[in-house]
Amino acid sequence: MTPVLRANACTFSLKFRCGLIAAFLGTAAFSISAQSKEHPTGTVSFRPASAGRAIPSTPVIIDTDIGDDIDDAYALALAVRSPELRILGITTAFGDTALRAHVAARMLDTLNHPGIPIYVGVNSTRKFENFSQTEYARADTHILVMRDAIDFLLKTALRYPHQVTLIALGPMDNIGAAIDRDPSAFRLLKQVVLMGGSVRTGYGGGPPSAEWNILNNVPAARKLFSSGVPVSMMPLDSTQIRMGAVRDVILNQPDRLSVDLTELTRESNRPDPVLFDPVAVAAVINPKLCPTQPMHLEVDDKGFTLETPGRPNVNVCLTSDREGFLKLLAERLEPRVGASK
Repeated sequence: MTPVLRANACTFSLKFRCGLIAAFLGTAAFSISAQSKEHPTGTVSFRPASAGRAIPSTPVIIDTDIGDDIDDAYALALAVRSPELRILGITTAFGDTALRAHVAARMLDTLNHPGIPIYVGVNSTRKFENFSQTEYARADTHILVMRDAIDFLLKTALRYPHQVTLIALGPMDNIGAAIDRDPSAFRLLKQVVLMGGSVRTGYGGGPPSAEWNILNNVPAARKLFSSGVPVSMMPLDSTQIRMGAVRDVILNQPDRLSVDLTELTRESNRPDPVLFDPVAVAAVINPKLCPTQPMHLEVDDKGFTLETPGRPNVNVCLTSDREGFLKLLAERLEPRVGASK
């Protein structure tokens, strides 16, 4: 359960400049140097990376099980390509979290953002782990330096109290571990936006299901729902959106991102993937795409998220704007001029 720092993210001549840029933007330059100065606790003004943009950015941490289904890769690409978000770090979750870090490292390089730090989360053996993108991960040439993902998550919450949004896209091993280690620090997160659960609709549009991310760590889900941190949940009800024609807009072009996504799609054997996780990212970018309503949910022993009487503990999106979401995805992931293979 140690995080990752890419030692080769910048050359020596760029390290100093990258460190200055990161400090100016209010982010810890963990991916640049083995040592980083402590940032004072207090209000920080976060701005998007592109100069001259007046869009205020939301500081986020992305917790992902990238490497299983293909939707995590699309979610990461959407987040990186969105100036509304300032990604402070990526934490890998579920199963072989070190190998997952290599998938993220390759993608960040392809997206021209190698300086975003990656941290390896709780490493666990899972009977039903489906690491489909092993070939892509093992072809990564980045040298990864380990650091503690849980420590990073908690220290970031302490440095920027009530400002950081945690976007949770996989089983909640890291979330459970963070709450166990320091529940007070965890409560300093602004909110957790998660893809998970099934309230009134299950897989394939059927009755409610035991959704994958909840099912694989029921105790952690229960801890999150009772943590006191505001939680917005994007369940199966609102996230079962297939790519359809948007796939050709994104993939049938000769740029680096489309080449990588095509390879990951082949390895995952999902030619027309369901974009569960990108919906959660889109909800942070533009909450109107997935409006929520307060509910009281309980997680039973089988992993079902049940509506029960009581004080609301989760904000749930039951219906999303499918067309608006796909439009956003296509606009952000369409090939960039000069981004050739």
